Amino acid sequence: MKKLKNLMIKEKLTRNAKIIDKFLINFLKKQKNSLLVAPMKYGVISGGKKIRSTIIFDTGKLLNVDKKKLINICAAVECIHSYSLIHDDLPCMDNDSYRRGKLSTHKKYGEATAVLAGNSLLTLAFEIISNQKNFISIKHRDEIINLLANCSGHTGIAGGQELDLKFENKRKKMTQIIDMQKKKTGKLFNFCLQSVALISNKNKKDKLYFGKLGEEIGLLFQLSDDFLDLKGSKKLVGKPIKKDRKKGKSTLIYLLGYKNAYKYADNLKKKILLKLKKHGKNAKDLIDTIEFIQGRDF
Repeated sequence: MKKLKNLMIKEKLTRNAKIIDKFLINFLKKQKNSLLVAPMKYGVISGGKKIRSTIIFDTGKLLNVDKKKLINICAAVECIHSYSLIHDDLPCMDNDSYRRGKLSTHKKYGEATAVLAGNSLLTLAFEIISNQKNFISIKHRDEIINLLANCSGHTGIAGGQELDLKFENKRKKMTQIIDMQKKKTGKLFNFCLQSVALISNKNKKDKLYFGKLGEEIGLLFQLSDDFLDLKGSKKLVGKPIKKDRKKGKSTLIYLLGYKNAYKYADNLKKKILLKLKKHGKNAKDLIDTIEFIQGRDF
């Protein structure tokens, strides 16, 4: 039963990824071509589960938001996520040669081009959100742009990556590691849920509630990534494994031990699911995706 459900979710992920890839290809086609388009496409379109996009669509179902209003949000998120991966893989950061089962962007195109392609994906995300031909109102666009900037910069992904690098080979407290992972991974998930709540005209309290829920989902996702790094296979994960230990990364696994870290993740998942079940049947798709995140094998 579990295998069948996971297969169905993988199929859902594939369908959603194709929708976003098609949107991004068409969006770039309408722009003036440049030498950076190929490495940008290589980083954002070629491969990747695009779980964040599925989380957005699932949240849209929960809050009764039309899917067509969310495609631009999904595309922007995938641009931000891919930019961060391109930069994370650089020799000056995590120095990874493989990503998503293929050469990292800097290994394929060179370091300078990878930096510029990552920068271009970052700015492309904001161009996609601000585009007047999307289905988002002007008022919502301004709020979403502000939220995305907050989740992507020094208070979000970039700040989390800086902490991740600074924490290497140092024993940090549990609260420090969780804070780092919530910034590095959780903040973009915060955006995924909070932006949908924003479009659905939720009040400030509800928007913050969904944002915090997104951070918890992002933390669960990061913990699952850490487990895969330790227990997964390079073929399934699509990148080298057991690199966290080699690089001296600060993770809950190496602070608490595998069993205790997994127990923490399992309790976190139960906490998330308990919140979602209060929303009734509309939360089913999001609940299934959360279940998949912790139990995924790739």
